[in-house]
Amino acid sequence: MARLLVVGGSGFIGRAICRQALAADHEVRSVSRGGRPDDLGVTDQWADEIEWTSADLFAPHAWRDRLRGVDAVVHSVGIAHEQPREGVTFERLNGDSAVLTALEAERAGVDSFVFLSSAANYPTARRAYLRAKRRAERAIEDLNLETVVLRPGPVYGPDQPHFPRPLNVACRLVAGIDPLADRLGEARPISVDRVAEVAVDSAVDPDQRLLTVADIAT
Repeated sequence: MARLLVVGGSGFIGRAICRQALAADHEVRSVSRGGRPDDLGVTDQWADEIEWTSADLFAPHAWRDRLRGVDAVVHSVGIAHEQPREGVTFERLNGDSAVLTALEAERAGVDSFVFLSSAANYPTARRAYLRAKRRAERAIEDLNLETVVLRPGPVYGPDQPHFPRPLNVACRLVAGIDPLADRLGEARPISVDRVAEVAVDSAVDPDQRLLTVADIAT
């Protein structure tokens, strides 16, 4: 059993990572701005097993103690749309937050760090979306801990906040037809549960530094 800290654990992919880690009998902590998600109900009993912390990632003194005794950190923070007037930008959330978190993990003596990056630019986003991800990848690669970068394609699943329901359904159908999914390359849809499974496995056993769409899907 390992102790994992999921940064952004209240988000779409972060929740799936938390659930997957619990299912694998790991101890799980989460740090995110919102803490425990408000929309979780009595049927989401898995959430009671998570140590939720609400904190600003850019104020590490407020959550640094959550790294104590942690074996691996998974960074799943990311945005698909910017709100520059509120300081919500690709450079800050998709890039800087990952670099800062990785530096804090290194400082705390954490064994491994998993970064949820992306295979391609988000369809409706500026190029800065992917540029920030790639910058973060380069910044963490030489840190004194095992780093693993996951580059999934479009991630679908229940309650996907960025996809219209028809697109979410289409992604699920396409992913179920291997010849068609294979031809899409980096645009191949991958289920959120599969991404979460690979993220947890990589955190516990970081045997590859970079996992592509094909690696994650298979």
